[in-house]
Amino acid sequence: MITKRVILITDGDVYAKKTIQLVAKHYGGRCISASFGNPTLLSGEELVKLILQAKSEPVFVMFDDSGFLGEGSGERALRYVATHEQIEVLGVIAVASKTHQSEWTRVHVTVDRDLQVSSHGVDKSGIQEMDIGRINGDTVYCLDELHFPLIVGIGDIGKMARRDDVKRGAPITSKAVKIILERNGYDVSQWNGKSTDITEADE
Repeated sequence: MITKRVILITDGDVYAKKTIQLVAKHYGGRCISASFGNPTLLSGEELVKLILQAKSEPVFVMFDDSGFLGEGSGERALRYVATHEQIEVLGVIAVASKTHQSEWTRVHVTVDRDLQVSSHGVDKSGIQEMDIGRINGDTVYCLDELHFPLIVGIGDIGKMARRDDVKRGAPITSKAVKIILERNGYDVSQWNGKSTDITEADE
């Protein structure tokens, strides 16, 4: 039975898409660009089919509830993918939202806009908060109950006052991915960013 190692990202807007494509390329992985959407448009079943067709690993998959409180389309798809018998989740990048009225999730570590790793939460702008081990977000409702091995919290992917801009190499998102890969035993020095294994949105 084919299994795939995946990294889940709780953001699916155009900035997230461009950033995750770049980071997946850097680490020799596969970005499922068709998972892009605000909110998520594909079902969990459709995403699993695309993941299992990926030619390389890790496979990066985006999910987005577009501010819907409770379990929206993004989280329903995330839950299906995360619990599928052919999917091994290496970790989750949990993306902070801008309001404190949103849902929240526990995180193991965070990476702030200055690339500092800590147990403190971060806000949408990537600034450290006083809360320990949690962030606010809108596609994080089900993360706690799914018991992921590692959840890394960051600010808004590809943004954070341009500090995570793809033109700068998306250093914050890249560091979050590096943490997940290293915790799973990957030697991240093996990748030189030459892979171009990125799916197209119409696949």
